[in-house]
Amino acid sequence: MTFFPKISFQHEVEEYLTKMFRNNELITALGTQEAESKYQSLLSHLSHPPGFTTVRVNTHLASVKHVKKLLFEEIQKQFKGLCVPVLEHPKLQDILLIPVIGPRRDLKKHASEVIVGAHCGYAVLRGAHVYVPGIISTSRFMKAGDLVSVYSDIEGKCKRGAKEFEGVKVFLGNGISELSRSEIFSSSGPLNGMGIRMIETVYLSPSFDNVLPGNLFLQNLPSVVVSHILNPQPGERILDMCAAPGGKTTHLATLMHDQGEVIAMDKIANKVKKIKQNADLLRLNCIKAFCYDGTKALSVEKREDEQEGPPFLPESFDRILLDAPCSGMGQRPNMAYSSTLKEVTSYQPLQRKLFTVAVKLLKPGGILVYSTCTITLAENEEQVAWALKTFPCLQLQPQEPHIGGEGMRGTGLSLDQLKLLQRFDPSAVPLQGMDINSLQDSREDDLISLANKDCIGFFIAKFIKLNSK
Repeated sequence: MTFFPKISFQHEVEEYLTKMFRNNELITALGTQEAESKYQSLLSHLSHPPGFTTVRVNTHLASVKHVKKLLFEEIQKQFKGLCVPVLEHPKLQDILLIPVIGPRRDLKKHASEVIVGAHCGYAVLRGAHVYVPGIISTSRFMKAGDLVSVYSDIEGKCKRGAKEFEGVKVFLGNGISELSRSEIFSSSGPLNGMGIRMIETVYLSPSFDNVLPGNLFLQNLPSVVVSHILNPQPGERILDMCAAPGGKTTHLATLMHDQGEVIAMDKIANKVKKIKQNADLLRLNCIKAFCYDGTKALSVEKREDEQEGPPFLPESFDRILLDAPCSGMGQRPNMAYSSTLKEVTSYQPLQRKLFTVAVKLLKPGGILVYSTCTITLAENEEQVAWALKTFPCLQLQPQEPHIGGEGMRGTGLSLDQLKLLQRFDPSAVPLQGMDINSLQDSREDDLISLANKDCIGFFIAKFIKLNSK
């Protein structure tokens, strides 16, 4: 069941992906028809939001049971008494799952229209309200308090301030305008704050604006899995190499009971500021965040100063998380991917530079976890094959929990090696909607199983460093 069109790519990127998902190794294993069917299914899934909203409980401050009760009450309030369950995950005991209701096909469209940018639109499909910076266009006479229909300009072709737009637009739902058109496009400069309060969305997800701050962190399910796989222990020294905005950083600190040291790096100052804000909000003290380029984080000689930040000496860390910059093709929903092939293929060499530094910074016996939120072989399985060949000191390790699928064929890795990898592939389940009746008829175990699969596209590999050579 497809509600939105399949994700679209620039022609050269589409050719690149098509070739990848029809590679000889894959075709030999699955057959041409099944390989093609899986690829087309993946493209459809990527344009739709995941079937569940995942929130991680800050167990440093509150129990899962307590937050679950508060969250259930909040959702009932937002959904006007509609009984949507809040589920605990049996293998990820610090997260809560909320099924997403939709797509809802019976929403009435209003004459007054608001056009928002693609990224704002994707946030709306996952429960957000519309904030003023995301608004590109409104109907000519829109006033505060008007009922409006909200659309996403997925191709980025609407001109800011336009009074109407006839280009490709996707209906997201209905809301109430908090401001007039003249206030939104005022010459005194861009406003902040809420522009449209969403009241009926195509996909019904709770809003987390100022909901249980300090107790909850909105995070995709595979992103939570990563920190559990790294499995940091109290008292250890951990490096999160590309840490912004700090979801995994704060999770690592929580799993360590805020005992030890989590060094978080990012090369963009505003993002480092966000890491620090999140650490403060969640009241975690063992995190030290630095604005630094991870490719330069290795120091070849001991420094005279006592500075605790980067660069670091070799073999300085017990465990390292490299959640690498990537092409981001696994993010959902995404209806039009705008990057060029040159941009897509630029990530592999950067990832290898970061990976090389990570191996050198890791202590013998230490654990390195590599992850991306993309679907390409070049950034995932191909990187694993390269790493094992380049660094004989590395050995793949089993992952716990292992709730995604195995690695994808096409890079010459053995079946045993592929089974040690974890690839979250949304096409592993049929694209299906959820209404309140089917939700109430579903068993909790079946819902959990669906949540494990109907998430973003993601990849995880876990290595141990056997020696320092």
